[in-house]
Amino acid sequence: MAAYARTQVISLYRAMLTESKSFPSYNYRTYAVRRVRDAFRANREVEDPKAVERLMVEGQQTLLLIKRQASIGKMYETQKNVVED
Repeated sequence: MAAYARTQVISLYRAMLTESKSFPSYNYRTYAVRRVRDAFRANREVEDPKAVERLMVEGQQTLLLIKRQASIGKMYETQKNVVED
C-alpha cells in the first residue's frame, strides 16, 4: 500500500471530528473530540511511512467505531445537561 498523502490524513481528521461532534451526549461528544485532537497532535511528527500507514488504519477503524457509537447513542438519547442549554 502506498504512503498516505497529507490530504488523506487531513481528510481522516476532519471526518473523525465531524463524527465525534454527532454524539447526542455532551460528555461523550467533548471526550471524543478531545481524544481525536490529542491523538493527531501526538502523532504530528511521525514521518516513517510504515508508522503512518499503521496509524491511518487505526484511525479508519476508530472512525467506524465512532460512527457506530454515535448511532447507538442517538437510539438512546437522554435529557440535555445544563451545560448544553
